[in-house]
Amino acid sequence: MIITKIKYALGYIKRIKKLPVGIKVVAIAKEKLFRSNPLHPSLRLHELHGKFRGLWSISLTVGYRIIFERQNNGEILFISIGKHDIYKHL
Repeated sequence: MIITKIKYALGYIKRIKKLPVGIKVVAIAKEKLFRSNPLHPSLRLHELHGKFRGLWSISLTVGYRIIFERQNNGEILFISIGKHDIYKHL
């Protein structure tokens, strides 16, 4: 997977602002790692299934995830961030 650019959906921006500071720090570090090595094992990258087909997830911690969509020419759209219940808000 080659990443040319990461974009942020409005919902992602709103949700990240509400996260605890420690999780924001982790999110920044994991995004940096994702940019440089999207297949790094600690990201636990996986494609979602069912009604979320076409979306992907990376893990920040045991309880927090980033949900994103792969777009054309290597662009990534971060859609949401939060605890595992973020799937309810997609």
